[in-house]
Amino acid sequence: MLFDRHGSLAYSGEPVTQLEHALQSGALAEQEGASDELVAAAFLHDLGHLLNRKGESPTTRRIDDLHQYFVLPFLRPALPEAVLEPIRLHVDAKRCLCAIEPGYFERLSADSVRSLELQGGIFSDEAAQAFLGKAYAQDALRLRRWDDRAKVAGMATPDIDHYLQVVERVMEKAMPA
Repeated sequence: MLFDRHGSLAYSGEPVTQLEHALQSGALAEQEGASDELVAAAFLHDLGHLLNRKGESPTTRRIDDLHQYFVLPFLRPALPEAVLEPIRLHVDAKRCLCAIEPGYFERLSADSVRSLELQGGIFSDEAAQAFLGKAYAQDALRLRRWDDRAKVAGMATPDIDHYLQVVERVMEKAMPA
């Protein structure tokens, strides 16, 4: 499993590993009463970093690993749009929040600021409004906020098996009868 093999990698200059970031994102989603689909998205949203490994902190080398897109072909056969779309949109959600929420940009970590530039920068007002009109945009904004907060060293969370069970429930629900 990817988390067994690569989950111990540092999360781009943050005080957590890739696995800790995934677990914390899932825990924050659950604490806010998110659906199983959105909890699964929160847990899996950065899995593309583990699939398209460009080393630790690729943004310091001016590399955007396109993780939000790279993971989709691996997840699409098993998971519904309610999981896939928030994952695909979570980078653009950061770009949108920088445009519409005063102070959001100033709260970004150094790596998030570097990646923002590589990902196209802050949305224009027009682009932000277009983003907000997309299906799953509100879920992506929620996911983005959990993503931003899921960087706390030593934060207690349920274990990986808990979130794999959430993903399994979502997969079973999405399977045709």
